[in-house]
Amino acid sequence: MKILKPHFWYNKRQRNGVFFLLLVIVVLQLIYVYVDFSSEKVEDVNKKELVAFQNTIDSLKRIEMDKRKPKRYPFNPNYITDFKGYQLGMSAEEIDRLHNYRKQNKWINSVKDFKEVTKISDSLLAIISPYFKFPDWVVKRENQKKNKTAETSSFEKPIYSKIYKTSTNDINKATQQDFETVSGVGEVLATRIIKYRNKLQGYSLSSQLYEVWGLNKETANEVLKIFKIIDKPIIEKVNVNTATFKEVLKNPYIDYELCKKIFEYRDEVAELQNISELRNIKDFPLDKYDRIVIYLEAQ
Repeated sequence: MKILKPHFWYNKRQRNGVFFLLLVIVVLQLIYVYVDFSSEKVEDVNKKELVAFQNTIDSLKRIEMDKRKPKRYPFNPNYITDFKGYQLGMSAEEIDRLHNYRKQNKWINSVKDFKEVTKISDSLLAIISPYFKFPDWVVKRENQKKNKTAETSSFEKPIYSKIYKTSTNDINKATQQDFETVSGVGEVLATRIIKYRNKLQGYSLSSQLYEVWGLNKETANEVLKIFKIIDKPIIEKVNVNTATFKEVLKNPYIDYELCKKIFEYRDEVAELQNISELRNIKDFPLDKYDRIVIYLEAQ
């Protein structure tokens, strides 16, 4: 005979346990849904210290960013390359205007010139112009112009009203002071004009003035409006058939390589019958022929 009581008792206890477990789950869910566990207590944090700490972090970030930025050093704006212009923030059109201006053998001599040539914006100009560095003689000339402008615009009567008059209009006899009367010509350029004149033994061609270093075409034109070649210089020519290498090399338009070619040609033909035979030399600079023969002859 099977005894059913224990089995029945076990199932009853099991059912009670399951019921109790379900009850606990329901109660917990009700507590989770309807009871507010949020606390009104907030951890007391010192806001001033937090703000100061954040400011320190921001400051360190800015310092690090500044270190990563490329440093700018003074530079001559006449030699801005495509890459340099890009770094400065210039547009392609602005860079092209500058390069086209320089190809005409013209020079930027002031911030104002740079603005007029490139058409750059005032905002970008204000950022990059403090780094412009011009040769000392350019700075001196610009300062002289400013001083003259200030003196002219002054309402005070000048103490000295004497106007200097040129001593001559002959470019080969003019003094430094004569050349300085030309707009755009200061002490430095006037000195260079005279030094180059001495090197040439005097200007034989007006176009030789354009060869003076640092003298742009516009200023040279202003000089030639006042000073002309009235009396051509007397040049003591060198006989290319009998001259030494050193004597031919003194020619202001002949370098070592060209002098060497002239002597090789002279050895080949034994003697030049006419100075125009120089044109027969391979790679002879024909554009300089008229200037070279000022100092050479064939006898």
